[in-house]
Amino acid sequence: MSGGLFGEARGIYLATRKKHDQLFNHWVMRPLASVAVALAAKTRATPNQLTLVSLVVFAVGSVVLVACPSFFGGLVGVLVLELSYLFDCADGMLARHKKIASQVGHLFDFFTDETKATMLAVALGIRLWRTGGFGIDGGAWEAHHAGFLFGGIACVAVLGSATSLTNFIRRPELTGKETPVEAHYEATAAPTGLKKLLSLPKTFLQFLNHYPSHIYAFAAFGRLDLFLWIYLVNNALYLGSGWLGLFLRFGRGG
Repeated sequence: MSGGLFGEARGIYLATRKKHDQLFNHWVMRPLASVAVALAAKTRATPNQLTLVSLVVFAVGSVVLVACPSFFGGLVGVLVLELSYLFDCADGMLARHKKIASQVGHLFDFFTDETKATMLAVALGIRLWRTGGFGIDGGAWEAHHAGFLFGGIACVAVLGSATSLTNFIRRPELTGKETPVEAHYEATAAPTGLKKLLSLPKTFLQFLNHYPSHIYAFAAFGRLDLFLWIYLVNNALYLGSGWLGLFLRFGRGG
């Protein structure tokens, strides 16, 4: 029976994986999520319900990060965040497995993902305010340093603006075409040539900033402070580049 479950999970993984995905997803999270999908597929559970489970579990992990400021508490909190991400991977995989993927489901998933991003910024800002750590200036900030609270607030503001920007630039009125359902669940191909070279710094920051793939490493070294600042800078760069594009498009005369 166990072999049957894992055999089914392997089939689900091969049928629902993405062509272009994070290494952590490819080798760790999606294989694990495929087992969850194999179990969920035997029930009446829906992809949207798994999305909600992911959100609730993430909220629990955020509370743990704030309420347990010890080194061990950070590891436990991050482990709970990883469990949340497992369900985050499983919802789309279940939708593809049952062939019920939809734009509405993707939008709901995107909405909850951005909500979780905000939760993480708040949790890290408050946790670091309680524990102290390295500030954005590279200096050691003591516990209860207001800079961490301001950093968390700035991160939330940037994330909110970045989310609005993403929603705007994806509008069919702006792009001139409707986005197919499949595109919501498949990452775009990696850039090549000069475009790839120019995007390397941004790609590297995004690589570090992909919280499920690397936040556990930051927690293991007790450097969640570094993760917060990378989180802030990366999203600020995205926001800035997005606004630059809008200025170039809408700021021209004639």
